[in-house]
This record gives sequence, C-alpha cells and structure tokens, in this order.
Amino acid sequence: MKPRITVLTIGVDDLEASLRFYRDGLGFATEGIVGKEFEYGAVVFIDLQAGLRLALWPRKSIAHDTGLVAGPASPIEMTLGHNVSSKAEVDAVMAKATSADATIVKPAHDTFWGGYSGYFQDPDGHLWEVVWNPQWSE
Repeated sequence: MKPRITVLTIGVDDLEASLRFYRDGLGFATEGIVGKEFEYGAVVFIDLQAGLRLALWPRKSIAHDTGLVAGPASPIEMTLGHNVSSKAEVDAVMAKATSADATIVKPAHDTFWGGYSGYFQDPDGHLWEVVWNPQWSE
C-alpha cells in the first residue's frame, strides 16, 4: 500500500454549524453541503491543498456507513496540523479562529523544540494545532 491520503473525514454533530465555522468563520472555500438527497449522504468537502480534502460528515452517518456504534468523542484522538511560515502567521490564524468562536485550548507560545504553536477546537471539539516550525519551509 502506498501511503496516500486524499480525504480526512471528521465526524460532526451539527453539519450546518460546522459549515458555518469552517466556511464563514475560518474562510475555507466550499460548495457547502452536498448529498442531502441521501439519508446518510449529507457532507461538506473542503479543498485543503492539491490532492487533499477535508470532509465534514455527521457522526451518525459515519456510524451508519461503518456499522460501528458511535461512542463518546475524545478530542485527543488526533490533531489536525496547520503549518504556517512565521510566528506572526500563527498569531493571525489563532486570532481568526478566536473570531470564528473556536475554543482556544492553548494560546500560541514558544515550544520546547524551537517552534511556535497554539491549539484551538472546532465546534465538535476537533483539535487544530497552528504551528510554525523553523525546520520546515513551505
């Protein structure tokens, strides 16, 4: 198997609220909710970069599609990393998240490894790390 991810799907409880957060709050481009004609098909796709999309899909639809029982969500199961090119850009993204009513979990700060990062949560508790790593270039 070639390691190739094309879609990151996160489960949400309120698709409309998540759409507003990502589209209106963070400014992510999307066509909005598609697949409403299917009982478990309503989903939002957001192009992140070439070949990679973020999908917002109701948790109940994921449970139905997989046959698994939805359990309690835990925000520490994974994080979504948003790497930027400077400390100032980390601060700007964190400010944008704050204005979109994200929950700031950890304000931007200098890290032990020499970078600069902060964490916020979306309306469903998914953790986003906004990070500047001086070892990586964009």
